[in-house]
Order: sequence, then C-alpha cells, then structure tokens
Amino acid sequence: MERTFEGRIAVITGAASGIGHTVAGHLAERGARIVGVDLNPDVGEMLAELPGGRHHGIVADLTDAAAAGRVIEETVREVGTPYVLVNSAGVALLDPAVDVPAERWQLTLDVNLSGTFYMAQAAGKVMIEAGQGRIINLASQAAVIGLDQHAAYSASKAAVVGLTHTLSLEWARHGVTVNAVSPTVVETPLGKAAWAGERGEKAKAAIPVGRFAQPEEVAALIAFIAGDDAAMISGSNYLMDGGFTTV
Repeated sequence: MERTFEGRIAVITGAASGIGHTVAGHLAERGARIVGVDLNPDVGEMLAELPGGRHHGIVADLTDAAAAGRVIEETVREVGTPYVLVNSAGVALLDPAVDVPAERWQLTLDVNLSGTFYMAQAAGKVMIEAGQGRIINLASQAAVIGLDQHAAYSASKAAVVGLTHTLSLEWARHGVTVNAVSPTVVETPLGKAAWAGERGEKAKAAIPVGRFAQPEEVAALIAFIAGDDAAMISGSNYLMDGGFTTV
C-alpha cells in the first residue's frame, strides 16, 4: 500500500467510533500520524491499535468554545503542526419539527456546527501559518434535501456546507483547502442499528444504487480530498448518496 500520508499529521474528531475511527485507520495505514479527539476516555487506547503507532488521543468536549484551541495547542506541542483536519464528531437527534425540544436543537447545533467551526478555526490558524493544510467537514445529504424528523440535523449540516464555502474562500490563497463530504446513511454500528428492519429496507430501495454507504467508502473519499492530487479542489460539497438526491 502506498504511504501517501507519510510524515503528515491528521487531527480527527469523533475518532473513537463510526466514520471518524474508520478514517483514522484508513489514514494511519497510509502513513499518517493520527491525533484523535473524542469524548470517549478510551480514545488513546483505541488509537494505539491502529497501524504505525505513535498516535495521540485527546479527550475533549468540543461544544466548549475553548476546547478546540487546547486540542490544537496540544497537537502542535506533542506531535507537530497538523496537515489534515477531519471534523467527524456529530450527533443525530431526530424529532418531528413541531416537537423539537430547545435543548436538543441547541445540542445539535453546538456539536455539529459550532464544534466544527471551533476546530476549523483553531487548526486553520496554524495551517495558514504553515502555508498548507486540508480541512474536511462531515456534512450530510440532509444538508441539501429535506428529510423527515431532521429539522435540527438538516439545519446544522446545511450550515456546515455554508461554513465550508466561506472558509475555503478565505483560506485557499494561504494553501489551505476546505471541503465537505455529505453521505447518505453510513453502515457504522450505530447506522446499522438505527436503520435496521423494514425502515432500513425501504430507505435502501429509494436509493438508486440500492444500498447504504460503507464507512470505508467515506474514508477513501476523505483520503482523496486530503491528498496531493486534490490540491485544486476547495469549497466543494461531495455528495455520497448513491444518486438519491438526483431522484
């Protein structure tokens, strides 16, 4: 396997599970040194199992506006200047729009949008100084279409796409690209549980390719965007939904 990220540092939020953990493994296999950020206190031990070793775990609550700065400071101090940031941490709290409790609305925005911005802002400062960097924000197909019971989630992810456009505009001239990835349902353990049974089968049938996305497919796309061959790509939102949004 070509070690296309040899010597590069990748900060990944939500690295203890789901898409974030898969992305961490995918980049580690290709030579990256991973800094994984998660609420899970075992994130460091989980990263130790990835290829390459010398990875670094940081336990942080990214809804705290000051946490991102501390994460990047620790990254620079203990590991080095990050080349890649993948904002994968997120929540999906689903309610009919008329029933969304204020606290669930606010938590969704705090994690999915504000946490993404704080991390991008903190990483962007050191990347701009270094003159290079790749930021990839996890959005969702729910950012561009309406989905039942997704009012808070859709609002947060649509805002992530808008944020991606603005950061790209401001930072591309400094060698820092910013892009978003918007999958359909991804078959992580949580995704499989949430979309099991008849509900899941109906959802798959509505997707032209007839299935959900695999976490490894999302990781491969992120690795491409973070790689040297994608240096000209910035400000894009990559839909990975099997053609669903074209129906």
